[in-house]
Amino acid sequence: MNSRSGKQFLSFICTCCVIFSITAFLCSWIIVRLKPSTTTEDQGVMATPKWAQKTITLTPHKRGCHLITSKIVKEIEQDLSGFKCGLAHFLLQHTSASLTLNENYDTDVRDDTETFLNKIVPEGRSAPWKHTLEGPDDMPAHIKSSMFGCSLTVPITDGRLNLGTWQGIWLCEHRDYPTPRKIVVTMNGI
Repeated sequence: MNSRSGKQFLSFICTCCVIFSITAFLCSWIIVRLKPSTTTEDQGVMATPKWAQKTITLTPHKRGCHLITSKIVKEIEQDLSGFKCGLAHFLLQHTSASLTLNENYDTDVRDDTETFLNKIVPEGRSAPWKHTLEGPDDMPAHIKSSMFGCSLTVPITDGRLNLGTWQGIWLCEHRDYPTPRKIVVTMNGI
């Protein structure tokens, strides 16, 4: 990465952190202002925003899309339960796997998604990729990771992730020989 793109990336990350902080502050301000006061403690006193962060290491998963919501919640539930309102940000610290929100019930959706990704991103020795030092599945894994992304932001409501009825967090493993994957979970709110 050259100096200019490194500075642009750092600027982008800083902007995201500022937006995340402002959103959490506004969430806490709105909750306090709209919540009916029941005690003198509630009247005019703004809740103090708080932060929590944890790095989760997932065991290796075979190539494909895997529902990991329950594993994530199990790892963060003690911190998560302390938030009335907020945001949980998930960052997968890898470039050959991805995170996405999708169907949490029918496993066929995960299988079909893997089939789709393999059809649209060519792989193997006949693929046109220059980056092949780490194997013929590596460059396709980077492309698939960029397509889905490596981060998610999910609202926190009353101490739980506020996902839709049929939504779950997926880890999409794009390599033939998987390794443990790390996810940094950052929670902010009141």
